[in-house]
Amino acid sequence: MDKLVIQGGIPLSGEIRISGAKNAALPILCAALLTEEPLHIGNVPHLRDVTTMLELLNQMGAEVSVNDRMGVEIAARKLHNLVAPYELVKTMRASILVLGPMLARCGQARVSLPGGCAIGSRPVDLHIKGLQAMGAEIEIEHGYILARAERLKGARIFMDTVTVTGTENLMMAATLADGATVLENAAREPEVVDLANCLIAMGAKIEGAGSDVITVHGVDRLHGADYRVMPDRIEAGTFLVAAAATGGKVLLKDVRPDILDAVLEKLREAGAHIECGADTISLEMAGPLKSVNVRTAPYPAFPTDMQAQFMALNAVANGAATVTETIFENRFMHVQELQRLGANIETEGNTAVVRGVPALSGATVMATDLRASASLVVAGLIAQGETSVERIYHIDRGYECIEEKLSQLGARIKRVH
Repeated sequence: MDKLVIQGGIPLSGEIRISGAKNAALPILCAALLTEEPLHIGNVPHLRDVTTMLELLNQMGAEVSVNDRMGVEIAARKLHNLVAPYELVKTMRASILVLGPMLARCGQARVSLPGGCAIGSRPVDLHIKGLQAMGAEIEIEHGYILARAERLKGARIFMDTVTVTGTENLMMAATLADGATVLENAAREPEVVDLANCLIAMGAKIEGAGSDVITVHGVDRLHGADYRVMPDRIEAGTFLVAAAATGGKVLLKDVRPDILDAVLEKLREAGAHIECGADTISLEMAGPLKSVNVRTAPYPAFPTDMQAQFMALNAVANGAATVTETIFENRFMHVQELQRLGANIETEGNTAVVRGVPALSGATVMATDLRASASLVVAGLIAQGETSVERIYHIDRGYECIEEKLSQLGARIKRVH
């Protein structure tokens, strides 16, 4: 099993390019199911989850081709297998995103329930209720969602909790529905806006993406398009935190500063000097690292996907800080691993109190989920001596070539098979 071995204590320095956003690419790949014409998608990150999604689409009958610059073409001319099997869905919950487009275009779908998730429950009941409101007949049978509808009908759908994948699934389904669909309490994440922009390029009529009310006017058919996936704000945030925590100086290219306000504000609080260009962010640590309180909440507030990385930063910052997780109930699994490196962290319920220590010391740690693995890499970059991060298949789900990029910034890191 692969692991990352890190010799810590080196300030990161240099420049890197940020990859396309995983959480935007996955729903956009699913959008290809809405048309029989080819969808050309650029800036797709080379990640385990993307490979899984392409495998699923291919298994359903879509023709998938990938060029050497990670441009993907998907032509879903004939879908002969309207099933998303448990074997694929269990490895990646985003597979649920084929449900809405498949049902809208083909009139039926059979999608496995996702099952458990390491970081907490992510129920799909809002996806199901929304599709039922649009006229779908849905049964749960032998662990599968069976959905049928001759043609979905526009509806007003209020989601009682904010759900990103729920918003995306229903927005895709509504593009081919008869009439207008209004999604209230919709997710406002930039990745939802990116999907909406791709759908609009395919001929969909969508208003309000990026606000909490999205209106979709259904059309008879969508067509192919060329679309470029937005940059990954979580990858960008992770490298900025790593640079700040190691006392470094970095320049990120191909990035969108406008969608990183909450993270950049916290890094400035921590003592970083940050300058933003149209598609660049530079960060330099001049003074001592200061601890910062964070509280996760839906966009535009502080992202849950950056919580673990800031906990690693706080572990060696001056002072004490609280980290409060409001999105997932089991997202502190990295705490025990950080403690193995010498971090002083106490948890109670959904809050962790982190008291900065002078230094962490290298040890063997185990990644438990995608963002936890990123926090352990950050901690390894800070720690004195050698840190070995095991189970790094988690990190390959969301970070493209992480060891190569960190090496470009001067880190001593290698993958060991």
